[in-house]
Amino acid sequence: MSDETIRQLLSELDQGVEGAHDRLYPLVYEELRRMAQSQLQHERSGHTLQATALANEAYLRLAGQNRMSARTRAHFLAIAAQAMRRILVDYARRRNSAKRGGEYQRVEFDDIVHLPGGSPHANLIDLETALKKLEQGHAEKVRVVEMHFFVGLTHEEIAEVLEVSTRTVERHWAFARAWLFRELDDQ
Repeated sequence: MSDETIRQLLSELDQGVEGAHDRLYPLVYEELRRMAQSQLQHERSGHTLQATALANEAYLRLAGQNRMSARTRAHFLAIAAQAMRRILVDYARRRNSAKRGGEYQRVEFDDIVHLPGGSPHANLIDLETALKKLEQGHAEKVRVVEMHFFVGLTHEEIAEVLEVSTRTVERHWAFARAWLFRELDDQ
């Protein structure tokens, strides 16, 4: 995928140019699908949502916006990661409400943040609740978690998207990782 082509199409989307979504989709589809596949690996076995459906739903949500403020490929993927996060959380909530308190979907938090030691389990809904709580005072740290966990961006790529130094991203990641570990461990 050509970063310059993506940048141009994102600029057209921001300007509301007709057909830009249709030209962008084939260029980002495989990457969105890989992101979705990665996310679904953390879900319970037998999850009924497939990577293709998650990628398509995320793109449809993004395409439904009149304007898109993404400036780069990495920034677009970060926005897509937020959409996937919302879709998975909504899916988990619907599933749990349908079962009236049935089994929660489990996510290996250790896989997400690569913490040494034991393997604490975090429910996706618990993770979402914790991220919202963290976002109240530290929104920039939540963006780092989203881009690292949902997109798999490197610290350098995240720094580019957020327009901060790589060291700042590393500090945000360390803080968020420790905070989330403590928060989810308490739950």
